[in-house]
Amino acid sequence: MTMIEIDLTGAEVLLPSGLEITALSIADGRVADAPVGRAVDLTGYRILPGIIDVHGDGFERHMAPRRGAMKQMNEGIAAAEAEIAANGITTAVLAQFVSWEGGLRDLHFADQVFSALIATRCDVVTDLRPQLRFETHMLDLYELLPERIADWDVAYVVFNDHLPHDRLAEGRKPARLTGQALKAGRNPDLHFQMLLDMHARRHEVPAALDDLCAQMNAAGVQLGSHDDTSADERAKWHARGAHVAEFPETLEAAEAAHGAGDLVVLGSPNVVRGGSHKGNVSALDLIAMGLCDAIASDYHYPSPRRAALMLAKSGLMGLEDAWSLVSSGPAAVLGLTDRGSLEPGKRADLVILDDHDRVAATISGGRVSYMAGDIAQRFVTAA
Repeated sequence: MTMIEIDLTGAEVLLPSGLEITALSIADGRVADAPVGRAVDLTGYRILPGIIDVHGDGFERHMAPRRGAMKQMNEGIAAAEAEIAANGITTAVLAQFVSWEGGLRDLHFADQVFSALIATRCDVVTDLRPQLRFETHMLDLYELLPERIADWDVAYVVFNDHLPHDRLAEGRKPARLTGQALKAGRNPDLHFQMLLDMHARRHEVPAALDDLCAQMNAAGVQLGSHDDTSADERAKWHARGAHVAEFPETLEAAEAAHGAGDLVVLGSPNVVRGGSHKGNVSALDLIAMGLCDAIASDYHYPSPRRAALMLAKSGLMGLEDAWSLVSSGPAAVLGLTDRGSLEPGKRADLVILDDHDRVAATISGGRVSYMAGDIAQRFVTAA
């Protein structure tokens, strides 16, 4: 792997103390503490720490661009990485479901995705990391899950429950059931019965989760919960060792996570939109109250950059604090102490923005993962 050795001069560099016009040197895949000799003039650009995306499922469309039209998985990973890098992301957690929803979220598809991530690990520049997002009521999978997680080299598991329990308790079919069943390749009546059967076993889930989470904790797997709605729900996850709360749906749940010392991850599309498309608590409100440790792409890779810049331009916080929500904050969530800021010795993970805040170049681990436009000429002609 060829890593660039270069001095980036003339640009505004976002340091922990704020923006400063200073040189930034890169050598051996890390930020260097002294010039290395070959300089690129980046006057007019800004250099910021690379974006660490702690949860995103936007890669799905690259793996299967149309229903039933699955690409060769390794090519799908390459296509997803291209989009990820073009949006300034240098570390990306790919959140792959295993869910009763089936289709792109069934066990077989997940196995293919995780296997492709392992197979392409040496072929991509961006640090792509797998996350398993598991539906809690799939009790039949609990026994085999620890072994599969180890085989997939998954170090981060998040739990959620999206069963429509209210409707199922009344014996009513959920909205859009037929389309959902057909998308999964199931008979709608059989799909409905499957949901009813899982709902009927709901009282078995808490004890099963306690045991599964204990196994995961013993194996060193990081755990989180997704879409918490109450303080009681979050407390139960905390007790199981799930210390990341992804996308809490209520202020109560976010406050409970923060109060327990757990880490709160919010969706950047929620920030950019100014609110949740599902009517949940506003990410902007939670950020203003200091109840957010990181913002993630969720389903839209351009949004982390846009959200951080929007927060800074709004005056809600300075650029260094806003950008920390997509850099050092996510690094802390993932326990990555080698990245998240542009300090000597840290990984050379950085994004270069032009004067319109567009991504001009992305460098991950000292290797160029994306570069386009006028900036490429500056690198090519640098002495």
